Amino acid sequence: MFISELTTERLVLRPWPAEEAAAVVAGERRPHWAADFPADGERVIAGIIAGNPDRPHGHRLIIERETGLTVGGIGMFLPPTDGAVEFGYGIVESRRCRGYVTEAVRALVADTRTLPGVTRVFATVDPANIASVRVLEKAGLRRDGTVDSDEGLLHRYVAG
Repeated sequence: MFISELTTERLVLRPWPAEEAAAVVAGERRPHWAADFPADGERVIAGIIAGNPDRPHGHRLIIERETGLTVGGIGMFLPPTDGAVEFGYGIVESRRCRGYVTEAVRALVADTRTLPGVTRVFATVDPANIASVRVLEKAGLRRDGTVDSDEGLLHRYVAG
């Protein structure tokens, strides 16, 4: 499955190359990363990508257009299951509260909905994570039940 680069008003969502993931796993610093990139979530995703470099994945780096700095990650968990694709995201602390994640979610959801065989796009979130709940709501997703996970009960939000 080909994952394209997406451009929004303030961001570029660039497919996450295996060599960048390997740098995160190795603890290396790249000059085009924000000072607080990667955050914990990106380290987890980088480990998955680096551990399976030939396996297709749907993860993208979030790049701030104004500075060219990598400030987070967003991605789909592939392959779809019964036409449904889950996505997740993270942004470094220094770039929070700017609307970047909402902008990225809108672009990712719109793109994901065009993929062959995808009939549903969703995210799960801890209801105590108010900021993430707001991101999903602002991006136009609606709550569609709960999911029991290792982390407790999570709310599921689906794209309309």
